[in-house]
Amino acid sequence: METQTPEWFYKFLPLIIVLALFDFVLKLIAMWRAGRNNQLSWFILIALLNTVGILPIIYLFKNRKKKTQEN
Repeated sequence: METQTPEWFYKFLPLIIVLALFDFVLKLIAMWRAGRNNQLSWFILIALLNTVGILPIIYLFKNRKKKTQEN
């Protein structure tokens, strides 16, 4: 039995690839920062849960360094 790929799949393939790369890069950055900051629980959560980039974004925004204003 031979199955055929639907036509719409080929139209969305570039978008799917870009989103997958975006998610992969965000996950790597968030895991690197969590490991560097000795936050094992965040590291494990980001590594195990596939949240399409939502969890890494939350981590990166929550743990970003605040810029100090010098007068």
